[in-house]
Amino acid sequence: MIITEKKPIEEILDALKDDARIFLVGCGECATICKTGGKEELAEMEALLKKHGKEITGTCIPDAPCLASQVKTELARNMAALRRTDGVLVLACGLGAQSVKENDRLGLKVIPACNTLCSAIVDAKGDLVEKCSLCGECILSETGGICPVTLCPKGILNGPCGGMDKGKCEVDKEKDCVWVMIYKELEKRQSTGKIRGIHKPRDYKRSLRPRKIILSQKNGTVSV
Repeated sequence: MIITEKKPIEEILDALKDDARIFLVGCGECATICKTGGKEELAEMEALLKKHGKEITGTCIPDAPCLASQVKTELARNMAALRRTDGVLVLACGLGAQSVKENDRLGLKVIPACNTLCSAIVDAKGDLVEKCSLCGECILSETGGICPVTLCPKGILNGPCGGMDKGKCEVDKEKDCVWVMIYKELEKRQSTGKIRGIHKPRDYKRSLRPRKIILSQKNGTVSV
Protein backbone atom coordinates (compact mmCIF):
# COMPACT_ATOMS: atom_id res chain seq x y z
CA MET A 1 0.00 0.00 0.00
CA ILE A 2 1.00 3.63 -0.47
CA ILE A 3 1.71 5.61 2.69
CA THR A 4 0.67 9.25 2.91
CA GLU A 5 0.67 12.02 5.50
CA LYS A 6 -1.55 15.07 5.74
CA LYS A 7 -0.12 18.31 4.41
CA PRO A 8 -0.19 21.28 6.80
CA ILE A 9 -3.50 23.11 6.47
CA GLU A 10 -1.56 26.34 5.82
CA GLU A 11 -0.02 24.80 2.71
CA ILE A 12 -3.41 23.59 1.48
CA LEU A 13 -5.04 26.98 2.06
CA ASP A 14 -2.23 28.70 0.19
CA ALA A 15 -2.71 26.36 -2.78
CA LEU A 16 -6.47 27.13 -2.72
CA LYS A 17 -6.22 30.87 -2.06
CA ASP A 18 -7.71 31.77 -5.45
CA ASP A 19 -10.47 29.15 -5.30
CA ALA A 20 -13.77 29.67 -3.49
CA ARG A 21 -15.62 26.45 -4.38
CA ILE A 22 -13.89 23.15 -3.66
CA PHE A 23 -14.74 19.53 -4.42
CA LEU A 24 -13.12 16.86 -2.20
CA VAL A 25 -11.93 13.44 -3.38
CA GLY A 26 -10.79 10.78 -0.90
CA CYS A 27 -9.47 7.24 -1.14
CA GLY A 28 -11.22 4.11 0.11
CA GLU A 29 -8.08 2.02 0.38
CA CYS A 30 -4.56 3.24 1.27
CA ALA A 31 -5.43 6.75 2.47
CA THR A 32 -8.34 5.41 4.52
CA ILE A 33 -5.99 3.01 6.30
CA CYS A 34 -3.44 5.81 6.82
CA LYS A 35 -6.23 8.04 8.15
CA THR A 36 -5.42 10.72 5.59
CA GLY A 37 -8.29 10.36 3.10
CA GLY A 38 -11.22 8.37 4.47
CA LYS A 39 -14.73 9.51 5.43
CA GLU A 40 -13.62 11.06 8.73
CA GLU A 41 -10.76 12.94 7.11
CA LEU A 42 -13.00 14.30 4.34
CA ALA A 43 -15.50 15.50 6.94
CA GLU A 44 -12.70 17.10 8.95
CA MET A 45 -11.28 18.82 5.85
CA GLU A 46 -14.74 20.04 4.83
CA ALA A 47 -15.23 21.64 8.24
CA LEU A 48 -11.78 23.27 8.16
CA LEU A 49 -12.24 24.71 4.70
CA LYS A 50 -15.69 26.06 5.57
CA LYS A 51 -14.17 27.87 8.57
CA HIS A 52 -11.84 29.57 6.10
CA GLY A 53 -14.67 30.72 3.87
CA LYS A 54 -14.61 27.96 1.27
CA GLU A 55 -17.73 26.39 -0.20
CA ILE A 56 -17.64 22.60 -0.53
CA THR A 57 -19.53 21.68 -3.69
CA GLY A 58 -19.36 17.93 -3.03
CA THR A 59 -17.27 14.93 -2.02
CA CYS A 60 -16.60 11.41 -3.23
CA ILE A 61 -14.42 8.48 -2.16
CA PRO A 62 -13.44 6.07 -4.95
CA ASP A 63 -12.28 2.73 -3.56
CA ALA A 64 -9.01 3.19 -5.44
CA PRO A 65 -8.60 6.63 -7.04
CA CYS A 66 -5.47 5.43 -8.85
CA LEU A 67 -7.79 3.34 -11.08
CA ALA A 68 -9.11 5.41 -13.99
CA SER A 69 -12.38 3.48 -14.19
CA GLN A 70 -13.28 4.23 -10.57
CA VAL A 71 -12.36 7.90 -10.80
CA LYS A 72 -14.33 8.36 -14.02
CA THR A 73 -17.40 6.75 -12.45
CA GLU A 74 -17.28 8.92 -9.33
CA LEU A 75 -16.62 12.14 -11.24
CA ALA A 76 -19.47 11.37 -13.63
CA ARG A 77 -21.84 10.89 -10.70
CA ASN A 78 -20.86 14.30 -9.38
CA MET A 79 -20.71 16.22 -12.67
CA ALA A 80 -23.29 18.80 -11.60
CA ALA A 81 -21.26 19.65 -8.49
CA LEU A 82 -18.00 19.68 -10.45
CA ARG A 83 -19.40 22.20 -12.92
CA ARG A 84 -19.76 24.63 -9.99
CA THR A 85 -16.25 23.90 -8.70
CA ASP A 86 -13.08 26.00 -8.89
CA GLY A 87 -10.67 23.33 -7.68
CA VAL A 88 -10.51 19.68 -6.63
CA LEU A 89 -8.68 18.78 -3.42
CA VAL A 90 -7.52 15.15 -3.42
CA LEU A 91 -6.96 13.42 -0.07
CA ALA A 92 -4.92 10.54 -1.48
CA CYS A 93 -1.42 9.75 -2.72
CA GLY A 94 0.23 11.46 -5.67
CA LEU A 95 -1.00 8.66 -7.91
CA GLY A 96 -4.58 9.36 -6.90
CA ALA A 97 -4.19 13.10 -7.44
CA GLN A 98 -2.72 12.62 -10.91
CA SER A 99 -5.39 10.06 -11.78
CA VAL A 100 -8.09 12.60 -10.87
CA LYS A 101 -6.37 15.22 -13.03
CA GLU A 102 -6.09 12.89 -16.04
CA ASN A 103 -9.71 11.71 -15.83
CA ASP A 104 -11.37 15.08 -15.13
CA ARG A 105 -13.16 16.09 -18.33
CA LEU A 106 -13.65 19.69 -17.15
CA GLY A 107 -9.95 20.51 -16.79
CA LEU A 108 -10.30 21.67 -13.19
CA LYS A 109 -7.42 22.64 -10.95
CA VAL A 110 -6.35 19.57 -8.92
CA ILE A 111 -4.53 20.02 -5.59
CA PRO A 112 -3.06 17.23 -3.40
CA ALA A 113 -3.90 17.35 0.30
CA CYS A 114 -1.31 14.70 1.22
CA ASN A 115 2.40 14.03 0.93
CA THR A 116 3.27 10.60 -0.49
CA LEU A 117 5.94 8.90 1.62
CA CYS A 118 6.55 5.29 0.57
CA SER A 119 5.07 1.85 -0.02
CA ALA A 120 4.60 -0.33 3.05
CA ILE A 121 2.83 -3.27 4.64
CA VAL A 122 0.43 -3.26 7.58
CA ASP A 123 1.89 -5.50 10.27
CA ALA A 124 0.04 -7.60 12.87
CA LYS A 125 -0.06 -4.61 15.26
CA GLY A 126 -1.62 -2.39 12.62
CA ASP A 127 1.57 -0.36 12.16
CA LEU A 128 2.69 0.73 8.68
CA VAL A 129 6.16 -0.58 7.88
CA GLU A 130 8.17 0.28 4.77
CA LYS A 131 9.44 -2.95 3.22
CA CYS A 132 9.95 -2.38 -0.52
CA SER A 133 11.75 0.34 -2.50
CA LEU A 134 10.19 -0.66 -5.84
CA CYS A 135 13.70 -0.98 -7.27
CA GLY A 136 12.78 -3.24 -10.18
CA GLU A 137 15.50 -5.80 -9.31
CA CYS A 138 14.00 -7.99 -6.58
CA ILE A 139 16.48 -10.30 -4.82
CA LEU A 140 14.18 -11.58 -2.05
CA SER A 141 14.61 -15.18 -3.26
CA GLU A 142 18.32 -14.89 -2.45
CA THR A 143 18.01 -13.02 0.85
CA GLY A 144 15.43 -15.07 2.69
CA GLY A 145 12.56 -12.74 1.83
CA ILE A 146 14.25 -9.78 3.57
CA CYS A 147 15.03 -6.71 1.45
CA PRO A 148 18.47 -5.15 2.04
CA VAL A 149 17.80 -2.36 -0.47
CA THR A 150 15.06 -0.99 1.80
CA LEU A 151 16.00 -2.20 5.28
CA CYS A 152 19.70 -1.32 5.12
CA PRO A 153 20.14 2.47 5.44
CA LYS A 154 23.04 2.20 2.98
CA GLY A 155 21.27 -0.18 0.61
CA ILE A 156 24.23 -2.58 0.77
CA LEU A 157 23.82 -5.66 -1.43
CA ASN A 158 26.71 -7.87 -0.30
CA GLY A 159 26.76 -8.42 3.43
CA PRO A 160 27.16 -6.10 6.42
CA CYS A 161 29.32 -2.98 6.34
CA GLY A 162 32.31 -2.46 8.61
CA GLY A 163 30.22 -0.43 11.01
CA MET A 164 28.00 -3.32 12.12
CA ASP A 165 28.56 -3.96 15.82
CA LYS A 166 27.27 -7.01 17.71
CA GLY A 167 24.54 -7.50 15.15
CA LYS A 168 23.33 -3.90 15.32
CA CYS A 169 23.25 -1.26 12.56
CA GLU A 170 25.78 1.56 12.92
CA VAL A 171 23.28 4.10 11.58
CA ASP A 172 20.60 3.13 14.12
CA LYS A 173 22.02 1.14 17.02
CA GLU A 174 18.51 0.17 18.16
CA LYS A 175 17.95 -1.84 14.99
CA ASP A 176 19.34 -5.20 13.98
CA CYS A 177 21.66 -5.20 10.97
CA VAL A 178 19.56 -6.44 8.07
CA TRP A 179 22.40 -8.65 6.83
CA VAL A 180 22.57 -10.39 10.20
CA MET A 181 18.81 -10.92 9.91
CA ILE A 182 19.27 -12.31 6.40
CA TYR A 183 22.01 -14.70 7.54
CA LYS A 184 19.90 -16.01 10.42
CA GLU A 185 16.94 -16.53 8.10
CA LEU A 186 19.05 -18.42 5.55
CA GLU A 187 20.63 -20.42 8.37
CA LYS A 188 17.17 -21.64 9.43
CA ARG A 189 16.63 -22.86 5.88
CA GLN A 190 20.13 -24.34 5.62
CA SER A 191 20.71 -22.02 2.68
CA THR A 192 23.59 -19.85 3.91
CA GLY A 193 25.47 -20.64 0.71
CA LYS A 194 23.31 -18.05 -1.02
CA ILE A 195 24.88 -15.25 0.99
CA ARG A 196 28.28 -15.96 -0.60
CA GLY A 197 27.07 -14.92 -4.03
CA ILE A 198 28.14 -11.46 -5.16
CA HIS A 199 25.40 -9.14 -6.34
CA LYS A 200 26.34 -6.75 -9.10
CA PRO A 201 25.77 -3.02 -8.55
CA ARG A 202 22.17 -2.04 -9.12
CA ASP A 203 21.18 -1.16 -12.67
CA TYR A 204 19.66 2.27 -12.13
CA LYS A 205 18.25 2.22 -15.65
CA ARG A 206 15.62 -0.04 -14.11
CA SER A 207 14.52 2.94 -12.04
CA LEU A 208 14.17 5.45 -14.86
CA ARG A 209 11.01 7.53 -14.61
CA PRO A 210 8.37 7.67 -15.84
CA ARG A 211 7.58 4.10 -16.85
CA LYS A 212 4.59 2.77 -18.72
CA ILE A 213 3.55 -0.84 -18.23
CA ILE A 214 1.66 -2.53 -21.05
CA LEU A 215 -0.40 -5.44 -19.78
CA SER A 216 -0.61 -8.51 -21.99
CA GLN A 217 -2.65 -11.59 -21.05
CA LYS A 218 -0.49 -13.77 -23.28
CA ASN A 219 2.98 -12.52 -22.47
CA GLY A 220 2.65 -11.03 -18.99
CA THR A 221 3.74 -7.44 -18.45
CA VAL A 222 6.04 -5.52 -20.75
CA SER A 223 7.71 -2.35 -19.49
CA VAL A 224 8.10 0.49 -21.98
